[in-house]
Amino acid sequence: MLIIITAALAPSIALLCFFYLKDEFENEPLTTVARCFIFGCLLVFPVMFIQFAFDEEGLFHSAAATAFIQIAVIEEFFKWFVVFFAVYHHVHFNERYDGIVYASAVALGFATVENIFYLISSGVEYAFLRALLPVSSHALFGVVMGYYLGKAKFNKIRKKRFIFFSFLFPASFHGIYNYILLTQNYWTYSVIPFMIFLWVYALRKVKHANRMQAKDYTHNKAG
Repeated sequence: MLIIITAALAPSIALLCFFYLKDEFENEPLTTVARCFIFGCLLVFPVMFIQFAFDEEGLFHSAAATAFIQIAVIEEFFKWFVVFFAVYHHVHFNERYDGIVYASAVALGFATVENIFYLISSGVEYAFLRALLPVSSHALFGVVMGYYLGKAKFNKIRKKRFIFFSFLFPASFHGIYNYILLTQNYWTYSVIPFMIFLWVYALRKVKHANRMQAKDYTHNKAG
């Protein structure tokens, strides 16, 4: 069991450290980041209950509905809900990049517990593949979510639009990812290019958040 927990936890911690250290200005308090990670871990249980209930009722009969609604919308909404109501208004959410750190922490907490359950049922030999795909994808969805929440925090004019984007884009990307896995027999030919796209897209958001934060610092000093 210890091997499974370690195999499930290691990629999440590595990815969280990666995005945490990408902050070029002020690193967030580790206690707050850890709290977000734990919140993400706990989210797995209500999400699993709701998804199980949908399975029992047989509400979704198509791959598209399953991928986009039963999986993507439900999971990303719960993650978004936690980030928005637990840390968006927090005193430590004081930079554009902060949303990326906190949202990726919640996402990776969720991915870790989900990964533990999968490895228990299927075997630790899947740990490497899980790290490359589901765990990484959850992290990237979190980065996108946090990027737009950071924009919303510091843009009063387009605040509502960016808050909507902070849910819409991660849920859409998550739905596409799951739809590929559910419908393609040779899904590696589609999911690998999609993962490359996600990494490029997310890293651009990381770079842009830091660039905009630099402009904010320059503006504040000038003011």
